[in-house]
Amino acid sequence: MTIYATNKEYSVSIPSASANLPGFLYIPDDAQGIILFAHGSGSSRHSSRNQLVARVLNEAKLATLLFDLLTPAEEAVDSRTAEFRFNIPFLASRLMDATQWCVNQLTDYPFKIGYFGASTGGGAALVAAAKSTTAISAVVSRGGRPDLAKEALPLVKAPTLLIVGGHDDIVITMNKAAMEQMHCYVELEIIPGATHLFEEPGALNEVARLATDWFLNYLN
Repeated sequence: MTIYATNKEYSVSIPSASANLPGFLYIPDDAQGIILFAHGSGSSRHSSRNQLVARVLNEAKLATLLFDLLTPAEEAVDSRTAEFRFNIPFLASRLMDATQWCVNQLTDYPFKIGYFGASTGGGAALVAAAKSTTAISAVVSRGGRPDLAKEALPLVKAPTLLIVGGHDDIVITMNKAAMEQMHCYVELEIIPGATHLFEEPGALNEVARLATDWFLNYLN
């Protein structure tokens, strides 16, 4: 078993069925928990938006795992056919496998676990939180699609923060409707002036601040 030191980024490979999913693992000194990222369609562990959020979480003493939900071959198929991007049970299974990998590999760090999902990854994070045999302590969804989680929504137990841009009208409606189906503690934060990708100045930093506060509160 690999011993993962602190304050160093590791390239890791996460087994999931017949696939191996590459990822980036970072554990700061005195880490208080670990956050697993579930990216949206067409994205990967290299997502600049998720990496920005991860850096802010690391500064707040939270470990992070960014990993690819799809293999290169699956990504190539999905780019042509959109076969995988809305297959939320499939994406959730990949996140659950990554969760179990953390439990098995990071035995030196008995972390509490949180999920950060973006876009369709938000739906996958909620399904995984509802189904995982490992307790998930908190979920944050950025511009997420909780409507895709469907029947899993009432089963989510982890405190959940839904963050949506103020100009992302359709997704705001989807998130408000999803909240009515959820029985866990759930809040909706709407960032004024932000669109779906939070590309406006300061918008993504506000996402990172809200996510950090949420995770520190519920992972501690």
